[in-house]
Amino acid sequence: MKYSSIFARSAAALAVLPLSLAVNQALAQTANVTLYGVVDAGVQHVTGVKGGSVTQVASGIMEGSRWGLRGTEDMGNGMKAVFVLENRFEADTGSLSNRTISGNQLPDRFLAGLPPAVQAALNGAVGAQLGVNLPGRLFDRQAYVGLITPYGAVLVGRQYTPAFEITNRFDAFANASAASPGQISGIPAGVDIRESNSLLYRIELNGFFGTGYYAFGESSSGTKNGRLVGVNGGYQTAQFGVGAGYNERTNSAGQKSLNTLAIGGNFNAGFVNLFALYAAIKEPNGSSAPELRAGLLAGGVPATLIDSGILPRFMQDAKLYHVGARIPLGVSTITIGYSRFDDRRATNADSESYGAAITYPLSKRTDVNLIVTQVNNNANGQALAGGNGFLGGVTAYAGKDSTSYQFSLRHKF
Repeated sequence: MKYSSIFARSAAALAVLPLSLAVNQALAQTANVTLYGVVDAGVQHVTGVKGGSVTQVASGIMEGSRWGLRGTEDMGNGMKAVFVLENRFEADTGSLSNRTISGNQLPDRFLAGLPPAVQAALNGAVGAQLGVNLPGRLFDRQAYVGLITPYGAVLVGRQYTPAFEITNRFDAFANASAASPGQISGIPAGVDIRESNSLLYRIELNGFFGTGYYAFGESSSGTKNGRLVGVNGGYQTAQFGVGAGYNERTNSAGQKSLNTLAIGGNFNAGFVNLFALYAAIKEPNGSSAPELRAGLLAGGVPATLIDSGILPRFMQDAKLYHVGARIPLGVSTITIGYSRFDDRRATNADSESYGAAITYPLSKRTDVNLIVTQVNNNANGQALAGGNGFLGGVTAYAGKDSTSYQFSLRHKF
């Protein structure tokens, strides 16, 4: 009886096995997971750095090095489930984060006239935070799950912000290399690139696109504190495109802080693709002002000096302009561009950059890139350009210009 019972159960299991395999095969046909990524590394020589020019191996010159998992499941009736988990890494060191070329150094205008002890405290509190992914998040670039429906997509997680999507779309360099306009508005940041805890709705229809975005502050002190809201919209075809995007952040005290309006367009005439971008950047209260204030108070800095002499230095009121062109030259592409950062405050820390990048494909997935960028800083400007995956930082002193020569080998998989 014992053995016949085991046989009966085994026979039943074998009977349903073909059905189980058929179901799993059907599911496999509607769902897939893709491993993808970019490895970008090269050599750069940068002048204007404190202590002398720097020649180094760098990761992320044209694109930040990354690997990711992308999955979709077709559920029928125009419905799909999707997810993305995208890691960033440094191809030169294997680490998850990087620091600026200039290290902890802050712009002179942040420190001028302050006592040496206060300058040291600021360098420790703010300068130590200059870099990318210093918390060491495993999936720093993107991490989200969502549904695509006939009425748009809803995504939840860590995602790019609406204003940044517009700056990326209408930057001739697509944020690649030292020549990108974002490189002269990096300290302090002119736009929030991505945000955690975000809920996004996106729709694309007949060339039109639009996004609504809300990133929760998740603070027990109030739902408004630490949040980021944004929206973008536009129209894009193979021939031309226009679009606008807006981000607005509140800091942890609920004060309106960094807000960015970006407007851009492009026109592709075949022999040349022209780009134009404008951004209005305002920060009436520092995005990290409450934390900075608390840290300085704990270090013994008087509250009156903090509120009237330090925190206002981290506010922003600026305009960013960019024009550029991508020109196909046989199998190669040359991209040229001019960018200007116009500081509207009394500091008048203006900077401008001129750059050119040549991309030559070695295969469908591998190319080499040569980039030359000149950054001119006025009396209080101090921009030091970096690359797609890292910030350059600041030059040796206010008004010091910088030149960047970059060579990149990029492989996509």
